[in-house]
Amino acid sequence: MNVNQQPHMASPYGQPQPGYQGYPQPGYGGGHVPSGYPAQYAPYNGPGSAYQQGPPQGMRGPPASGAPPVSGAQNYSQFGQGETQNGPPPMGAPSQRPPVSQPYTPGAVNLPGPQPPYGQQFGAPPVSMQQMTNQMASMQVGSTAPSPAGPGYAPPSVSQAAMSVPYTPASPPTFPPTSTAPSQPPPTEAVAQAPPQSYYGGPQPPQQPFPNAVPPFSSTGPTQPQVPQPVSPQSFPQAPPVSQPPFSTAQVPPGPTQSYGGPLPSTQPSFPRPPLPTSQPSTFPAGPPPTSTPSQLQGVMQPQPPVSQPSLYHSGPPPTSTGFPPQVGAPQRPPLAGMQGPPMASQGPPMASQGPPMASQGPPMASQGPPMASQGPPMASHGPPVASQGPPMAQVNHVPPTQPGMPPGPINASLSGPPPQPGMQGYPPQQNGAFGQVRGPQPGYTGPYPGQPNYGAPPAAPAPAPAAPKRLDPDSIPSPIQVIEDDKTNKGNEPFTTGVRGQAPPLVTTKFQVKDQGNASPRYIRCTAYNMPCNSDMAKQSQVPLAAVIKPLAPLPPDEIPPYLVDHGESGPIRCNRCKAYMCPYMQFIEGGRRFQCGFCSCVTEVPPHYFQHLDHTGKRVDCYDRPELSMGSYEFTATVDYCKNNKFPQPPAFIFLIDVSYNAVKNGMVGIVCQELKTLLDYLPRENPDVESNIRVGFITYNKVLHFYNVKASLAQPQMMVVSDVADMFVPLLDGFLVNVSESRVVIESLLDQIPEMFADTRETETVFGPVVQAGLEALKAADCAGKLFVFHSSLPIAEAPGKLKNREDKKLVGTDKEKSLFQPQVSFYNTLAKDCVAQGCCVDLFLFPNQYVDVATLGVVPTSTGGSIYKYTYFQAPSDQERFLNDLRRDVQKQVGFDAVMRVRTSTGIRATDFFGSFYMSNTTDVELAGLDCDKTVTVEFRHDDKLSEETGALMQCAVLYTSCSGQRRLRIHNMAVNCCSQLADLYRNCETDTIINFFAKYAYRSVLSSPTKNVRDSLVNQCAQILACYRKNCASPSSAGQLILPECMKLLPVYLNCVLKSDVLQPGADVSLDDRAYLRQLVSTMDVAESHVFFYPRLLPLQKLDVESMALPVAVRDSEERLSRGGVYLLENGLNIFLWVGVNAQQELLQNIFGTPAFSQIDPNATSLPALDNPFSKRLREIIESVRAQRSRYMKLMVVKQEDKLELIFKHFLAEDKSNNGGASYVDFLCHMHKEIRQLLS
Repeated sequence: MNVNQQPHMASPYGQPQPGYQGYPQPGYGGGHVPSGYPAQYAPYNGPGSAYQQGPPQGMRGPPASGAPPVSGAQNYSQFGQGETQNGPPPMGAPSQRPPVSQPYTPGAVNLPGPQPPYGQQFGAPPVSMQQMTNQMASMQVGSTAPSPAGPGYAPPSVSQAAMSVPYTPASPPTFPPTSTAPSQPPPTEAVAQAPPQSYYGGPQPPQQPFPNAVPPFSSTGPTQPQVPQPVSPQSFPQAPPVSQPPFSTAQVPPGPTQSYGGPLPSTQPSFPRPPLPTSQPSTFPAGPPPTSTPSQLQGVMQPQPPVSQPSLYHSGPPPTSTGFPPQVGAPQRPPLAGMQGPPMASQGPPMASQGPPMASQGPPMASQGPPMASQGPPMASHGPPVASQGPPMAQVNHVPPTQPGMPPGPINASLSGPPPQPGMQGYPPQQNGAFGQVRGPQPGYTGPYPGQPNYGAPPAAPAPAPAAPKRLDPDSIPSPIQVIEDDKTNKGNEPFTTGVRGQAPPLVTTKFQVKDQGNASPRYIRCTAYNMPCNSDMAKQSQVPLAAVIKPLAPLPPDEIPPYLVDHGESGPIRCNRCKAYMCPYMQFIEGGRRFQCGFCSCVTEVPPHYFQHLDHTGKRVDCYDRPELSMGSYEFTATVDYCKNNKFPQPPAFIFLIDVSYNAVKNGMVGIVCQELKTLLDYLPRENPDVESNIRVGFITYNKVLHFYNVKASLAQPQMMVVSDVADMFVPLLDGFLVNVSESRVVIESLLDQIPEMFADTRETETVFGPVVQAGLEALKAADCAGKLFVFHSSLPIAEAPGKLKNREDKKLVGTDKEKSLFQPQVSFYNTLAKDCVAQGCCVDLFLFPNQYVDVATLGVVPTSTGGSIYKYTYFQAPSDQERFLNDLRRDVQKQVGFDAVMRVRTSTGIRATDFFGSFYMSNTTDVELAGLDCDKTVTVEFRHDDKLSEETGALMQCAVLYTSCSGQRRLRIHNMAVNCCSQLADLYRNCETDTIINFFAKYAYRSVLSSPTKNVRDSLVNQCAQILACYRKNCASPSSAGQLILPECMKLLPVYLNCVLKSDVLQPGADVSLDDRAYLRQLVSTMDVAESHVFFYPRLLPLQKLDVESMALPVAVRDSEERLSRGGVYLLENGLNIFLWVGVNAQQELLQNIFGTPAFSQIDPNATSLPALDNPFSKRLREIIESVRAQRSRYMKLMVVKQEDKLELIFKHFLAEDKSNNGGASYVDFLCHMHKEIRQLLS
C-alpha cells in the first residue's frame, strides 16, 4: 500500500519487534505505537509567517561566512564554466560533457507542484492580468552546469592499514604538489562561451551557440510532441519574463492550469490578510521581478505517488519563529498580522476567482502555434524565451512546468487552458489544506492510483473517482541516482591526484583511488566549497557554509599508502616561529634554502643547520620529493618529549571492561555473551605491527548498585573479587593485579570470565548506578598513570542512590513545544564535570546500551560524546536475533585503530579562521579540540569565517595537526594539509561546492541547535538558508529567465532533495513512535559521521535485486527512494548505514524466491528472519557477498530485516523511502521542491 495513501491508523505493529537499532521503537525494537501520527508541522494554508528571512532571534545560525569554500580546481581554466572535468584537464579543446549526464526529461514539465506544508508568505498581490501572468509563469526546474569536480565518495574500506609506515622516499610525482594555475573568471559577455544547457523538459534550442551541446534524452513517461525552445534571450529585453510552453495537442484540460511558481490562490475565505511587503528588489532585467527561480534540474526523475494522504498538519499556520542558522545579511520578513487560516479569496495572492493569469488567453495552440526557434516564444511581447541561455558559468537545465499530473509536455504549458472554476486552486490536492486546496477533476486524464482517496473537486463536492491529481512529474526533477551514476562514469575510472589546488574530489558514492601529491586525500578532509569567497561580504551574500569535515585517522583502502612517519630526532618537527604551523608543501624556501617563509602567516624562519638543503633552479629544495613533509598532503611526525604530558613519555594505554550484572542484563543474555566473547576478543587488541602482541593492558569490573573489582594477577590461582559499596566516594581497592597483560594472565582471566555469568545468574538486583562506574574506570587509569578506554555494558536508567542518579523524564507532551529542547540536554550537570575529568586523563568511554525502556541517552551520552567515544544501542536486546549485530560492533570497536589523549588544532592562512567545531570532543579553549580517544571512524567538522580578505593568487590554506598517543604508546603528530582556491565571482563559488558535505554540515548544525531552539525554528532556518543560497545563485549567476523557472546550480541541484531528508529526519520531525532516546542517540551519532555515512543515512541506497547479474562484480544501478519505484514483482535491498532491509514484492518470481529463501512461495518466507539461508546457487552466493560487502563499508554492523510487501514491518521500511511523504508530516521531494521554489521567489521579489 502506498505510504502516501494512509489514513490515520492505529499501530501497525503488534508486539514490539525485537532489537531494532535505535529507531522508532515500534518496529525498531518495540514499544507500542500510539495510534495515529500527530501532525508535525502546520499546513500550508496560505501564507503564514513562519519563515523569517533575517537572522532569527535567539540563536546563531551556521555562519554564512565560514569555512573554506574551496574553489574549482585551478586547472579548470580552459573549460566552459559549468563543465565537469576530472583529473588534470587536457590542454586541448574544452571537454565535452558526456551525454550520460543529461538524461533529464523530454518535454516541459509543469511544476504546478504541490506546495509543501510550511507556513508561507507571499509578495504583494499582482495588480494586472499581465503581472499575474508573469508571476505565475510556468516554473521550470533546471540545474546549471556541473561543477568541475563533483563531491566524492568511496565507501570506507574495511582494511585497517597500519597506522603509519616507515618512510621510504617515493619517486618524484609528475607535477609539483602545489601547482596553482590562475582560476578562470566566468565569461560574462559572450553567450557563445556559456556551456551547453540541458533543458529539463524541453528540447534544446536548435540554434544553440555552444559547441558541445548534447541532445536531450527522452524520458520514459508518456511523451508529447516536443516543441523547440526559442533561443535568443536578447530578443525581447523589455518584456516581463513569461514562459509559455504550448502544448502540442489541442485538447487542454478544463481544470485550472496554473503552473507552479506563482502565489497560491486560495479557496478558503478565512481570515483577512494584508498584502505582504516584498523584500529584496530583484535584479532581473525588465519586467516585474521574477518571483521564483527556475530550477534547472538535470537528471532523470521518477514518478512519485500522488499526495493523497490526509494531511497530518494542523490547520493554522505555524507560529512565527526565530530561525536557526541566522541568515546573515538578509532582510527579515515581517510576520503577517492576524493571519490564522488561509488567505481570503479577496486579498492575498491572485484568487481562483480571478482565474490564473494565463487562463484568459485560451489554449495556446489554436491561436499561437508553437514558437519557432527564430521567433522567441509565441507571445513575443511577453518576455524573453525561457531557459535559452545558461548562467555564465553553468549549464541551465530547465524543467519547464507541466500541467500537474500530466505527462511532461513542451515548454509552454503555462498559458494553456481555460479559466479555472472559481474556488479552485492551482496547487496539487492534499486534504486538510496541507498543500493547497483540492482541485476540480480533469477530464481526459487517468484516474488516481488504485486505492487512493479521490480528490480533485472543490471542497464542497468531492470529485468522482476518475479525477487525477495534477502534479509535478518526479522524472523531471533532479535525480540523486542520475548524479551518482554520472559521477561514477566521469570520475571513477582514473586516480584522483591531489596536486591541483581547489579541485573537488569525486562523490563519496564513487569508488576511486587517491594519489597524494600535496593536498590531503578526500578520505581525510572534504570541504563544502573548493573555491572560497575572497571576502566576508560575498560569503554572507551566498550563505554557502564554509566548512571542512575532517577524519584524521580515516582507514585507507589497501591500494593506498598510509601516511609516512617522519622522525626529525631530538629537535622535533620544523615549525614556523610565529604561528607554529608544521613544515608542509606550502612553505617557501628563500635565500638559497637558509630560511623559509610560512604559507600561513608569511613569517620568515631560519632553517636549522641539520635540515638545510640547496634549492634547484625553480626555487624548490633538491630533496623535496624525498621528504613527505615537503611533497605530501598527509604525513606523521614522531613527537619529542616536549609534546608529552608532564614532559615524560606516555605509558601504553589500557582497556577496562565494565559489565552491568543487574537482573535485566543477566536475563536478556548480555552478560553471558560479553564474557564468552571477551575470551577470544582479547587476542585481537589493537597493535601497530601485526606480528607483535599488543601491549594494551586490560582490567575488569562488574556492577549493579555496588561495584566489584577483580584481581587477575598472573600469579593467582583464582581471580579475587573486591566489592566497593560506598559509591558516593569511589576509589580503586587494588593497584597491583587490576590492569594486566593478557598473555601473562590468560588463565586467570578466562577463569574469571567463566565465573561471572554463574555468580550473578540468580541475581534479583534490578537497580543500577552509572556515574560511579565511569569514576571507577577513571580512577584506575589515574592510578596506573596511563590513558585508555572504558567499555561500559549498561542496561537501565541509573536510579539507585549514587552520584549521577537520574529520574525518568520522558514526556511526549513536550515534543513540538518550546520546552522540547530540555529533553536533549543532560538532566544533571554531574556528567559534564565527569567528562571533563575523563578528558584530562585521556580516558575515553564507549557505551553499549541494552535498554527495555527509557534510559536517558541524552544524559548518559554526555560522557562518551565528550571523550571521543561511541554509543551503541540495542533496544529490546534478544540474544538470538541481536547477538550477531552486537558482537560484530564489539569486535570492531575493540580492534579498530585508535589514538589516545589527542589534541587537534586547525591552522589557516591569513584571511580566514576556524570558528566553530562539531563532533564528539571537549574544548577548554577556543582553538584546541581535545579528545580522550580518537578512532578511525570519528570526524571533526570545522567551520571557517573570514577575518580579512583572501587573494585569488594564493588561495586559502588549512592545516589540521593532531597530537596523539598511538596504541603502542608512542606520541605522534599527524598532519593533514589542504589548499583551496579563492574567488571574487559568485559563479566560481557555485561551480565548486560539494552538496554532500554541505548537507553533512547542515545536519550537524541543526542537530546541535535543537539543544537551544525549538525544532520548528531549526527547520525553518535550514529552509531559509537553503533558499538564500539558491536565490543568490539565481540572482547573481543564472542567465535572466522567467521567474517561473527554478534554476539550480549544477553542483547543488540535489540540495533540495537532501535537505528535505534532513528536515524530516527523526531528530527534527519525529513520528509518534520515535522515542526520545532514539532521537538523542541519532543526534549524537550524526555529530561524528563522515560524509559517506551521512549521505547514505539521509538518502538510503535502494538496490533492485531482480536486476542483479550474478556473473558480474558490479552492483545493479540503485533506484530512487520512492514507493513508486518498487515493482510488486521485485526484491529490493535498502541500506542506510544502520539497517539493511530486504523488501520482497508480493508478485516476486518463484525462481527468485527459491534462489534467495529456498522456497518458491511468498507466503512461506519467514518475516522474522535476520539472515539468509546459505543456498548452493550463484544468486544466493552473490547476494550474500553483496550484503557482507555493504556491511564492511559501514562503521556499524547492519542487522538484516526481511520485509514482505503489505506486512506490518513495511511501515518501518517506508520510513526510509526519502522521496515520499512521511507519516510524521515530512513533505515529499516534489512538494518540498515546489515549496523551495516559492521561498526563492519570495526572496527575489
